Amino acid sequence: MSAWYIVIYFSASLKRMLDILGSLVGLLVFLPIFIVVSFLIYSHDGGAVIFTQKRVGRWGREFDFPKFRSMVKNAEDLKSALLSQNQHADGVTFKIKKDPRITPIGRFIRKTSIDELPQLWCVLMGDMSLVGPRPQLPDEVLKYSLAQRRRLDIKPGLTCFWQIEGRGDIPFSKQADLDIQYVDSQSIFLDILLILKTVPAVLLGKGAY
Repeated sequence: MSAWYIVIYFSASLKRMLDILGSLVGLLVFLPIFIVVSFLIYSHDGGAVIFTQKRVGRWGREFDFPKFRSMVKNAEDLKSALLSQNQHADGVTFKIKKDPRITPIGRFIRKTSIDELPQLWCVLMGDMSLVGPRPQLPDEVLKYSLAQRRRLDIKPGLTCFWQIEGRGDIPFSKQADLDIQYVDSQSIFLDILLILKTVPAVLLGKGAY
């Protein structure tokens, strides 16, 4: 067994240990928030509390991706009428400010990234990591260039470079470049640094909508 293989195996094992520990602590610490947010979402319109989509993970494998529901119950049906307002001009991802489908509680949980907390379960189950490129929809992945497909070489994550540098304000092409930068430079120390930098980025709410 080569020394390089041992280093890679040790790094991957350490990253997985960080994911398990971080997701378990997060699920326990945020449990009161889960309860309150669930009650507020259901009280608003009686709809489902969790919204689940298929997202693309490592090597193209799809998995169930949960979020606290931040939009009206028929949001997916209304999306086609809003495509012309997409602020990501490259057309790969869909983002618009002041999306009319977002509910009042939804706007708050998006701004604070509370809507993403159920994904800690995906981290615990091994579909995601604490740090890595954000997973995207299958139809978005089909639009990737060959270079952009390198984002699929590792597990997707809760946060990465572009989440601390502007989030939704950054166009997809730049997001992809930053994610590939992470793929090329990942380490356990970088993961810890990005997790620490994510906290003020979430509190400031820049680019979250």
